[in-house]
Amino acid sequence: MLATLKQTAELVEFFRLHGVKQTFRKGDFIIRPGDAPHGVFFIYEGLVKAYDITKYNEENLLIIRKQDEIFPLIWAMTGKEHHIIYQTLAPTTTYRLSREAFLDFIKTSPEALAPLLDMTMEMYRLHGERILTLEYRSVRERIISFLLTMCQRFGVQTEDGMLIEVPLRHQDIASSVNATRETTSRELSALERKGLLRNKQSLILLKDLDALHKHLT
Repeated sequence: MLATLKQTAELVEFFRLHGVKQTFRKGDFIIRPGDAPHGVFFIYEGLVKAYDITKYNEENLLIIRKQDEIFPLIWAMTGKEHHIIYQTLAPTTTYRLSREAFLDFIKTSPEALAPLLDMTMEMYRLHGERILTLEYRSVRERIISFLLTMCQRFGVQTEDGMLIEVPLRHQDIASSVNATRETTSRELSALERKGLLRNKQSLILLKDLDALHKHLT
């Protein structure tokens, strides 16, 4: 990470002082299908799913944004729209700035670029991980690779294993690994029968990380 705690704190404080505070319930849209972004959002707490709709009218999960992250970052920096939908996965609080205010701030506060670069590099890393995941031939390998990546980002150690603390529908996983929902559900059930994971109420517990890694070697 390039940013210091002070640099990150200054960015957060700018959003809190000058942004509009908004609260959302789980499942609320922040940027609706077909809408242009209406500001730059800082997630104070919560989870936000970014996705688009394929030509087959299916949701395609792109990334899940978490606390202390900004979206839509590419639009904020370049002004280019990609028609991405942003929807909350949990009760969420954000601070919203106009794009103009955001750009003025980073132009006059160069130190703010360090935390933004950290966020950009994390996006780059996650998209790179997704490409590597899709290189695996079998759906089971792609699912395991996806879950291990999610574990790095959202995993919390428990007595029973690593809990991915973000709700993941089978369709979300399927779209991320280029598989059908039915095949994804079948493979997740097979991994659960093997004792490698547990899937309960959209939360996945990885019970044996070493065994899961061995499937990819």
